[in-house]
Amino acid sequence: MNPVFAGSSHSAARPGGARSGRAAGEGAAAPEADNGRREREASPQPALPPRPVPAITSRSGVGFRRDAGGGRAPLGPRRALRGRGGPAARGRRRQRAGGAGGAGRTQRPGPGRVRAPPARGRRPRKMWAHIWGFLYSNYFRFWLKWILRLLTGKCELQRVLGGAEAGARRTLSIEHSLESSKNKVLRNAVHVEEAEVEKCVRDIMKEKKIEQKDTGFKTNLHISLLQISGYKKLYLNVENLRKVPYDSENEEHEEQLIELWNLLMPYENLKARISKQWCDIGFQGDDPKTDFRGMGLLGLVNLVYFSKHYTNEARQILSRSNHPKLGYSYAIVGINLTEMAYSLLKNGALKAHLYNMVSGLPQMEHFHQFYCYLVYEFDKFWFEEEPESIMHFNQYREKFHEKIKGLLLNCNVVLTLQDTKKP
Repeated sequence: MNPVFAGSSHSAARPGGARSGRAAGEGAAAPEADNGRREREASPQPALPPRPVPAITSRSGVGFRRDAGGGRAPLGPRRALRGRGGPAARGRRRQRAGGAGGAGRTQRPGPGRVRAPPARGRRPRKMWAHIWGFLYSNYFRFWLKWILRLLTGKCELQRVLGGAEAGARRTLSIEHSLESSKNKVLRNAVHVEEAEVEKCVRDIMKEKKIEQKDTGFKTNLHISLLQISGYKKLYLNVENLRKVPYDSENEEHEEQLIELWNLLMPYENLKARISKQWCDIGFQGDDPKTDFRGMGLLGLVNLVYFSKHYTNEARQILSRSNHPKLGYSYAIVGINLTEMAYSLLKNGALKAHLYNMVSGLPQMEHFHQFYCYLVYEFDKFWFEEEPESIMHFNQYREKFHEKIKGLLLNCNVVLTLQDTKKP
């Protein structure tokens, strides 16, 4: 049976088919017509092109083609891929390739488009990093410490305290060593309170079989433990102050707010507690208490500290914040920078700065000093960047945040306003 196009006007010749049909419908045919029909049937007919049979893909993804007998003939790999799926499946693939806005068509890189390189190898590299970290912390590190102790005759704490200078590098190494230790006494050392540091030092020396006469080891370990415990205590103090909401019925809160006004606007009297004048120093409305909801009393304390200890700088920055093109809300930005300092303290990014700055217990004073550095540096950063409008504040704030985090990665970093100001 020869395949034909569907709907074609040609028909395949069937022996006796046409004759029997005519004989049933018309009776006996004329001899002339019968002779003419025989001549046409005997003459060679033009060859018809074979009917194309569409390739079909099964659910398993194997391509096949219907043969003439109705069976399925498998395709080769190339043709199976080329003919895989029907129009609906191809449309879905195009939508996945072109995205939601591609209207079902694949987005091809044109002159103005750059196709991003495929992210290959990221997951394997990340997986191998996790595997290596697990193997090192659980197996290799123990044997490395054991070998170094055989070679030097000193434990890891003795090697760190004897070789590194005072500051962040030494304290961070001690903190990591204690946290990674399998000894319970050493692991608990990073959680001791200030009053327990002396006893903790003696217990560590006893566990590591270090003579109590080694005053250098004892002093250096004592300082490092004070810095570690002091950082945790400082965070708790900052967190507690942040949780205190501003209360307009509290006289101390109100006094600090009025003090902030007097420090920044000494030549202008505040006409009323609730007044539009608060917008002159960068608050959003006529009652500043609504702006302290996120950071609580911590935001107000930071603003007052900067205005009190660096009055000239605070007034200068307030004046610059009223710039007709590059201006910003001074108080609101100050509260926003409080949140930045708080988040850096919370995630441990301020450890290097505070360990270098204080050889003992970090205090709230040191946190306020870091805040003053942020305010001063952000004002310079804002005017150097020259943003188009205040609507881009979040973008430039994040850029400034990344800059500060990069500086804090240096183990020798100390970020203070005294080092920033130039004569």
